[in-house]
Amino acid sequence: MRPRDVRVYLQDLVTAADAIGGFIADRTLDDYKADLMLRSAVERQFEILGEALARALRLDPELQESLPASRGAIDFRNVIAHEYDALAAATVWDVARNELPTLATDAAAELARRGAAERPR
Repeated sequence: MRPRDVRVYLQDLVTAADAIGGFIADRTLDDYKADLMLRSAVERQFEILGEALARALRLDPELQESLPASRGAIDFRNVIAHEYDALAAATVWDVARNELPTLATDAAAELARRGAAERPR
């Protein structure tokens, strides 16, 4: 199987970040803590985002220069996937509210710079 274009992974990242932003808009940390479906949706999108970043960096290691938060996002994905029992809802909330917007903006800018890619079928 041919590797996917790095732009497809960037689009997956932007899509996941947008989804997280939409999920938590007009919500509070207490809402997040009380809603299993919301927590599950946000955490799943963080997993997708981190995996897309990891795959994009394997194809283009220099991408890390334009996405300086990429290593942290990949590490965060690994915590969600492998250390779920040690993950505090407040931590996920903080990352979603305060760190994700910068990564999403940087990724969207990089995607725009590279142009859109056709999704594989």
